[in-house]
Amino acid sequence: MFHSHFSALVVCIFLTLSAPVAHACSATTLCTVENGSYFVALPDNPTSDTPVILFIHGFGSNGGAVIKNRLVTEQFLARGFAVAAPNGMKLEGRNGRSWSFHPKRPQRRDEIAFLTSVRDNVVARNNLNPDKTLLSGFSIGGSMSSYLACEMPRAFFAYAPVGGSFWRPHPTECNGPVRLFHTHGWRDGTVPLEGRALGGKSINDTNAIAQGDVFRALGIFRETNGCLFGKADSFETTDDVWRRKWERCTPGSALEFALHPRGHVIPKEWANMVVDWFEKL
Repeated sequence: MFHSHFSALVVCIFLTLSAPVAHACSATTLCTVENGSYFVALPDNPTSDTPVILFIHGFGSNGGAVIKNRLVTEQFLARGFAVAAPNGMKLEGRNGRSWSFHPKRPQRRDEIAFLTSVRDNVVARNNLNPDKTLLSGFSIGGSMSSYLACEMPRAFFAYAPVGGSFWRPHPTECNGPVRLFHTHGWRDGTVPLEGRALGGKSINDTNAIAQGDVFRALGIFRETNGCLFGKADSFETTDDVWRRKWERCTPGSALEFALHPRGHVIPKEWANMVVDWFEKL
């Protein structure tokens, strides 16, 4: 009897020691959800009131690069945000990742379902505030966040695309008022304010894959938000960033545009500017 119990105990200890150890996901260890993964960085002493930003990387990048980007992660962490950086789908035959962002093109993955599952997972896993969520992204990540804002405006509390917006053909309408802060570079040649066609084609070629017009995108969001006028209601210049805001719109909505003098970059002022805007909402 003793021998059988002892043998069972030895087997139990062996299985326990040899079983894989479950690691908590972090800024260096992937978190997994259905159909994808993400990294997360937490501020010091997070609480159930801690807000979270999901930041979507651009074409050819990945979530790990976002986490290492001091202009995003360090500045948001310093302001008390958790930062989640989801991974796009691997590019076929190339390095890096990207997104099936345009609803009228072939979809490799339901990106909206994936991003909302990341939102739910990071909030539940870390006991964060589900009502304080911000979706942002750079370049094609900005496009992805713009399309999600248009399709599911209440999926996140607010949206803050940078250097990326709709592509042609532009949406004809969005599904409801939204809180959105768009940032773009005056000298952006990769995603110009007016957009450009890829592959050397004319932007008017209906068969071309072409970026959209940021000003037209803002017009779509103004119409969706029920803004009274096309022109902005207030203007602000902070250092070398010019901002315009539409205020006479549907209650609970928000729309602001920030223009900086640089190119296709995230400006150094961006994170704090967006957090200030988010907190006022």
